[in-house]
Amino acid sequence: MIGHTETIEEFLAQHAADVEKAIREAAATEIMPRFRTLAAHEVDQKAGPHDLVTDADRLAERYLTEVLGTLLPGSVVVGEEAVHADPDVYEAIQGDTPVWIVDPVDGTRQFVGGDTGFCTLVALARHGELLASWTYAPARDQLATAVRGGGAHLDGVRLRAGTPDAGRDLRVATSHPDYTTDAQKRVLHTLSVDGIAPRPCGSAGLEYLAVARGELDATAFSWEAAWDHAGGLLLVEEAGGAQLTVSGEPFRITGGNALPFTAARDAATAERIRTLLAGAY
Repeated sequence: MIGHTETIEEFLAQHAADVEKAIREAAATEIMPRFRTLAAHEVDQKAGPHDLVTDADRLAERYLTEVLGTLLPGSVVVGEEAVHADPDVYEAIQGDTPVWIVDPVDGTRQFVGGDTGFCTLVALARHGELLASWTYAPARDQLATAVRGGGAHLDGVRLRAGTPDAGRDLRVATSHPDYTTDAQKRVLHTLSVDGIAPRPCGSAGLEYLAVARGELDATAFSWEAAWDHAGGLLLVEEAGGAQLTVSGEPFRITGGNALPFTAARDAATAERIRTLLAGAY
């Protein structure tokens, strides 16, 4: 079991490839065989018609829960579907035990629709601190990784978010209207100003990857489920980016954040987006 920073680094040095293998195998075994072949009985609704879950979500999470727990004895897995079944599972993120935070299919709506814009998200954290993350887009055969203090990489190539081009509108992915309340829409509407080009987000994990690659300038999200954000936030930070909640404090995966929050290519962009969002209050 992880006991201190050196041991965490040792675990990652020894087993990062095993984590990657587990993620790839979960996708190959449970996700990709169902891509564009889902039957009606393999798709269910959770909170509503836009909140979907499939057999691929459930089975991939089950696979990862078993393998990741074996790789790191004493750790626990907080997965989106496990929390849906038992909300108390989420509390493990605030404990002392190493936690794997898992979203088996981030972008389930895209997955169900046959679009390649979905991914599997895994992050390792302890004491609320993100230590490592994996973002795998199996339909695109892309794997992005990040290790705290060790940088961010896409298929082995170092990622650097860079800075937005001067004089160009900032490209910002925001919470999708289908998943936001009227009050949240009002706050996000503050980004509809000159110099900002907002659009609804797709898979949160892939939007974070786009920021880390410098293809997207920022995000603005109004929900705080850790499985959607943990891996991507570390990816952006290790690529040189920055993140802030509307109150000016960093986003905490343990919850209780002032929302919305932003992740951006650099600190100046994060502050610009935060200031606009704060103007709604």
